[in-house]
Amino acid sequence: MSETWIVGINPVEGALANDPQRVRELLVEQGSHNPRVAELLEQARALKIPVHARPRDQLDRVAGAARHQGVAARYETPPPRGDAELPALAERAGAGALFLVLDGVTDPHNLGACLRSAAAANVTAVVVPKDRAVGLTPVVRRASAGGADQVPLVAATNLARALRTLKDAGVWLVGLAGDTEQSLYALDLKGPLALVLGGEGEGMRRLTREACDFVARIPMPGAMESLNVSVATGVALFEALRQRGAAS
Repeated sequence: MSETWIVGINPVEGALANDPQRVRELLVEQGSHNPRVAELLEQARALKIPVHARPRDQLDRVAGAARHQGVAARYETPPPRGDAELPALAERAGAGALFLVLDGVTDPHNLGACLRSAAAANVTAVVVPKDRAVGLTPVVRRASAGGADQVPLVAATNLARALRTLKDAGVWLVGLAGDTEQSLYALDLKGPLALVLGGEGEGMRRLTREACDFVARIPMPGAMESLNVSVATGVALFEALRQRGAAS
């Protein structure tokens, strides 16, 4: 059994709302007068989850680099999802399947922001490589504002193979890159789809790009040549939703 600490009001709120059976205990800062922390305390007690008041320095140690806002939850992490689950995920989602593939995002704030956008867009699953990418750290969970508990995260041992699995399941792969003339807005993004984005700096790796059915760019009339990966993720996901008539 693997455990981690979820820290911060929104991440803890998400865990209690979406996966309370895995929350083992709640720590709240002694003397806290934050009404949202008090709400979480009452919610945990109603769920029969042990609650303990602790000095601030103890929460600081638990949180590490993340900001805890006076609350932390000890959480039993579920076993990671693997490539083998992709066909079933695609089949359950049917024509509305929408995957997000992130090739090597290493910044926890970026991954958290991508998960937040993915949850808002009701993405079928987010696929990341098992290695050379950041995992579900406390900082990622905090940055996701609860999104990490709402969307399945698949850690692929071999990303190129995972992309082939998606293609075999009838999912079209659209990669995003700045060095192509094809506009994302000119593509048909309806039907089973995976949007594929590269990590910070290098973008998609060669094998990842070669696996894509189409490679497109987000048109930018301004002076900037590229967008942060989390911003590009939001733009691409909600363009797909707009085309599907599901963004209202």
